[in-house]
Amino acid sequence: MVSCPSRLGGSSAHRRLQCLAGHPLRQRSHSSPMRGIILAGGSGTRLYPLTQVISKQLMPIYDKPMIYYPLSVLMLAGIREILIISTPEHLYLFEKLLGDGHQWGLSLSYCVQPQPNGLAEAFILGREFLQGEPVCLTLGDNLLYGHDLSEKLQRAAQLTAGAMIFGYRVANPQQYGVLEFDASGRVLGIEEKPAVPKSNYAVPGIYFYDHQVCDLAAQLQPSARGELEITDLNRLYLEKGQLRVELLGRGYAWLDTGTHDLLQQASSFIRTLEERQGLKIGCLEEIALHRGYITPQQLYELAQPLRKSSYGQYLLQVWAEVTGGMHGQGTTAGDR
Repeated sequence: MVSCPSRLGGSSAHRRLQCLAGHPLRQRSHSSPMRGIILAGGSGTRLYPLTQVISKQLMPIYDKPMIYYPLSVLMLAGIREILIISTPEHLYLFEKLLGDGHQWGLSLSYCVQPQPNGLAEAFILGREFLQGEPVCLTLGDNLLYGHDLSEKLQRAAQLTAGAMIFGYRVANPQQYGVLEFDASGRVLGIEEKPAVPKSNYAVPGIYFYDHQVCDLAAQLQPSARGELEITDLNRLYLEKGQLRVELLGRGYAWLDTGTHDLLQQASSFIRTLEERQGLKIGCLEEIALHRGYITPQQLYELAQPLRKSSYGQYLLQVWAEVTGGMHGQGTTAGDR
């Protein structure tokens, strides 16, 4: 059982045992010692009435539940031990959908966030799960895509000291945490949703931290809106000279899905890429296969209950490409 105490008045939770990302690498790779947290809570009020009875992170992004995309990002980073944090009303739905993760070679745990007390509360709730290990926190409603994103994520997941975040140019920085730079490009500060932004570079919802993060998060005070802000946590690392920022250029997409229009745009983006290339984005089974977490035979078995859907047919196509259509072949993709 993972105990998840809430510093802002909540308590209790439990552990039950049990992207947008570019096309996965076609070789076996080692797992990262880093652990992952997906924050999939919040009230989703900007998406009402859609989210009055279901979690935003379970809404569809084209052909997959939204939660598949951040989960795929962690898998591409080589992270296999993952904690999913959600509301008391919705947590069981994530567990019903994802289970303990063994079907993808993962270990998934679950924890309740009683109230939406801010992103940084994830490290207070997840302290027992992390056990002093470095961590990648990703938001359940953010999608990342890029042709070499896997390599960037894998490098970031090797972090052992300090923190690392990304910067991404947006047209509307007022809605995000915004980076401030000096003339040489060095990061001077981070400001949360500024009325007058000092740059157009926002911080996407994926963050890498070392073992200090739980202690630093515990030092934070609630902001004016009553939340433990991730921007304040990043600022602590910056003040210690331990924050690294990597800018994502034109070859990347970072999509927020917080409004009806953004939800539709994300689905259209995924559909366009998948139909054009004939490759799925955020396909957990395919990533697990190509990283050597499951065998082709296991992929074949996972595809069977889904074979009437286009998703299931795609899994069978991937299986056929790897095995030559030889049912029962037991080699892994990493042996090719």
